Amino acid sequence: MKDLKDKKILLTGGHAATTALSVVMEIQDRYGEKSPKIYWVGPKYAMEGSKVPTLASIILPKKGVEFVPIIAGRLLRKFNKWTIISLMKFPIGFIHAFLIVITKRPDLILSFGGYAAFPVVVLGYLTGVKVIIHDETYHFNSTNRLSAIFAKKICVSRKSSCKYYDSRKTQIIGNPMLKSISSVAIKEKLGRNIHIYITGGSSGSRSINDAIEEILYFLLSKYKVIHQTGRLDHKKFISIQNSLPKDLKNNYQVYDSISPFKVHKIFERSDIIISRAGANTVSEIILTKRPAILIPLAIGKWSEQEYNADYAKNFGVAKVIQQTELSGIRLKKEIICLEKDWDNIVAKIKDKESPDKDADIRLVNIIENYIS
Repeated sequence: MKDLKDKKILLTGGHAATTALSVVMEIQDRYGEKSPKIYWVGPKYAMEGSKVPTLASIILPKKGVEFVPIIAGRLLRKFNKWTIISLMKFPIGFIHAFLIVITKRPDLILSFGGYAAFPVVVLGYLTGVKVIIHDETYHFNSTNRLSAIFAKKICVSRKSSCKYYDSRKTQIIGNPMLKSISSVAIKEKLGRNIHIYITGGSSGSRSINDAIEEILYFLLSKYKVIHQTGRLDHKKFISIQNSLPKDLKNNYQVYDSISPFKVHKIFERSDIIISRAGANTVSEIILTKRPAILIPLAIGKWSEQEYNADYAKNFGVAKVIQQTELSGIRLKKEIICLEKDWDNIVAKIKDKESPDKDADIRLVNIIENYIS
């Protein structure tokens, strides 16, 4: 076993907390007491003007990672009072990144993309630190395309991303997933109590929640429902849960968020997933072979989530409802169809290999080569 305890790795990104967590846990499992010091540099809050902490700031310190908040600007999709403030943070972000890099003096920077990562990558490169980037998406991460100029190595999750990067530096490794998710056993038969897991990602989805509210009584009369609402709608659905008749109430579990350390237990129980189409959620669905209905977040034509959803559909594990077509009635129809087709779906995909299996091991192997 190599001794890396005198080395320092700086992880950075605007998202990808669970991806980073899988890498951290693989490093710690592999090296134990000889593990390097690990930092995470990222935003403290999930959205501009929000006081909701990022998932990374909550979960990574629990594994001994030092969280270092950075002030960085981002391009907002909608113009509002926070747009000018965010734009003013761009030069501040580069100054802040410089101070972080020269203070922490990392031996290697691993970037997962996002607006907060770019100034860290640039200042790391300019101060002589080796940079690796990982792109978890099925299309490309716009920040990573810029960061790739400064990277020694570019790791991508999917072959479709390779055309956007320098082939001499690019390697397909998959999307690193937690071992607890990778170990979830496939279900080959539906049980008597069908469990549906509904999630809009770590922040929840108001559109999905609205559609679920329309058909909630139907769902609870027929299924066991695990509903991750996000913080904004959590109190509302707790109130709904408390008003339900006892027999329906017993079929309904409501969470504002679900810890990455516990999400594998949700997948173990689940038979059907209803979700947005974030890259990590799609990877979890493919790894666990759970038939799903995906509603990609609509941000222009063929956004990142559109590509994620299309990948899952082509793998054979998911059906897709466009945001513009989402309603309670449409969702109810698709759930009924998916239940009828469940055995057929699972039979076709049960022997398919997920491209994300052991991706965490492959990425840590690359880190080891560059940091040694």
